[in-house]
Amino acid sequence: MADVQDRIRLKRSSVQAAHELIKRHIHKTPVLTSKTLSDLASTPQSPEALIGTTFEGQKPARPTINFFFKCENYQRIGAFKSRGAFHALARLNKEELSRGVVTHSSGNHAQALALAARTYGIRAHIVMPTISTPSKIAATQGYGAEVIFSGSTSQEREAVVENVIKKTGAVLVPPYDHPNIILGQGTMALELEEQVNVLVGEDPSLSVHSSKTKDVVGDVDGTSEPQTREGLPRRLPGHLDAVITPLGGGGMLSGVATALSGTGTLVFGAEPSYEGADDGRRGLAANKRITSVKTLTIADGLRTPVGELTWTVVSDKSKVRGVFAVSEQQILKAMKLVLERMKVFVEPSAVVGLAVCLYDEEFRHLVEKEGADEGWDIGVVLSGGNTTVEAITKMFEVGEDKGERAEGKLGSRGERVAENVAG
Repeated sequence: MADVQDRIRLKRSSVQAAHELIKRHIHKTPVLTSKTLSDLASTPQSPEALIGTTFEGQKPARPTINFFFKCENYQRIGAFKSRGAFHALARLNKEELSRGVVTHSSGNHAQALALAARTYGIRAHIVMPTISTPSKIAATQGYGAEVIFSGSTSQEREAVVENVIKKTGAVLVPPYDHPNIILGQGTMALELEEQVNVLVGEDPSLSVHSSKTKDVVGDVDGTSEPQTREGLPRRLPGHLDAVITPLGGGGMLSGVATALSGTGTLVFGAEPSYEGADDGRRGLAANKRITSVKTLTIADGLRTPVGELTWTVVSDKSKVRGVFAVSEQQILKAMKLVLERMKVFVEPSAVVGLAVCLYDEEFRHLVEKEGADEGWDIGVVLSGGNTTVEAITKMFEVGEDKGERAEGKLGSRGERVAENVAG
C-alpha cells in the first residue's frame, strides 16, 4: 500500500517547489495551437466512423474544442522524463549522490536519468530490456551511463537492479512510482497554465471563451472555479477547462493532476486499448489497480501498469476526472495529423490524448454537454518525440494487425515479448 507520507507530499505547493529546483536544468517547452486540429475536433465524426463502436447508430457528438499543445517532445532528451529525473536527484543528499543511481527503463527515463547523473557528475547504472529500441540504448550510453541488459519481465529487471545495488550501493530512482518523480513531472502543468494565459492575453480569439466574460462572477485568480450567475462553471479566457495526458505508469498524469488540483481545470488520462494496455481505464471500472500489462501497442512508452502510488491519484475523482482509451489506428491517425499539419515530430505515445479528443465519442459527448454553447479550451500534452523515421515508416506501411510493434531487437530466442516495460 502506498505510504501515507508520500501521499501527503503530493500537493500543488510541492510541485511549485519542485519547479524552482529544476527549472535551470530543463527547457520551458513551447505551447502551440492549431486552428486546423481545433476545427477538426469541433466537427462531428461521420456516422460511418462510428460503425463497430458502442456509439454506432447514435448521433455523433458536436463539441467545440480549442487546443493548446504542451510540446514536451522539445524537452531535454526529447521527452518529459527529464523533469522527474532532475527533481529526484535534486532531492538526494551528498552522501546519496556519491553512491550513484540506478534504474530500470526501456528508454525515456533511462536517457533522462543518464543526463541528470552526468549533469551532477555522478555514476548512473541503467537496466534496460534486451528488446529496447537500439536508438534509445545508444542515446543512454551517449550520456555516459552504464547500460546493463536484462530480460523484459519485471522480475528479471528488478533482480538485476537489486544486484547492482548490492555491488555498488547505488540509489534506486524509479521511473514513475515515487513522489519526487511525480512532483517533477507535474511542473509541466505549471508552465502550461502560465503560457496559455499569456497566449490568450495576446490573442483572445485562441480561447473558446473569448466572447463571453461579462457573466462571470467570483474568484478568478486560479485558486477557485469561476461561476456564472446561474451557478454553473464558467472559465475566463486563458483558464484551461481541461488537460489530457498520456497514461502509462502514471507519473505524468499524477503530477499534472496534483499541480492542477483546486484550480478548476479538469484532468484526464489517455491510454491505448490494444492488448489490454488500457489498465488504468479497466482498473477504474473495476475499482482495483491492475498490476500486470502484456502489450505490444505501438505506444511503447505506455506499456506498463499504473503504479501503486500513482494509482492513489489516478483513482481519486477529485484529481483525475476520467481515463479514456483509443485504438492503434486512431493513434496513427492522430500522429499523422500532428506530423503533417503541425509539422511536429512525435512518438506514438505522445498523441493518445489528442486521439481521445478527436475520436472517443464518450469524451466528445462529455465536452459537448459540459462545455455547452462555448465548449472547452483543452491542454494536450505531447509527451515526447523519441522515435525514428524508420520506425514511423514501418508503422504506416502496414495495417493495424501486421505492424512492427515491438520496437527494438528480437529476444535471445527470436521472440518478441513485452511485459510491464517502464518508459
